[in-house]
Amino acid sequence: HLKTIKRTGLGTALFEEMRYDVSGKENPDFVLNKPAYRKAQILVAGENFGCGSSREHAVWALTDFGFRCVISPGFADIFYNNSLKNSLLPVTLPEDVVNMLWDLVEEDPETTLFVDLKSQTVTLPDGQQHRFAIDPFRKICLLEGLDDLGYISSKDAAIEAYEAVSPY
Repeated sequence: HLKTIKRTGLGTALFEEMRYDVSGKENPDFVLNKPAYRKAQILVAGENFGCGSSREHAVWALTDFGFRCVISPGFADIFYNNSLKNSLLPVTLPEDVVNMLWDLVEEDPETTLFVDLKSQTVTLPDGQQHRFAIDPFRKICLLEGLDDLGYISSKDAAIEAYEAVSPY
């Protein structure tokens, strides 16, 4: 799976060793193989999520599967940054809050969590809100659907205006 340079088609490889048995058949006990979680867009995960997944392929697999956000008490640094550069929002919340979220969705798989990047909040069904931090530049890029180069290109007019009057 790590040879491809395409961002699509990797969803089937997501958590492959846990999702499938040795014959390639789905493991019915794996959480993402259960009907209630197949279309989840938010993944609630454990501490140091993404450790050992430093390549972008891990992020591509998550987004190709349908995830738009991962909530965890903490992320591996490379995975965290790759997520931000590939339109996957990594949300860091305290471990007790993540454990509560985990319990909520286990108790009721129909539980809906709302993640609002603009206000930097995660809202629970009862209205309880938890704030998260994000780098302002990365927030703009995610909200506007831009990568680093796209952001720079979006400033072409300002760059040209500066260059027109700059004595250098």
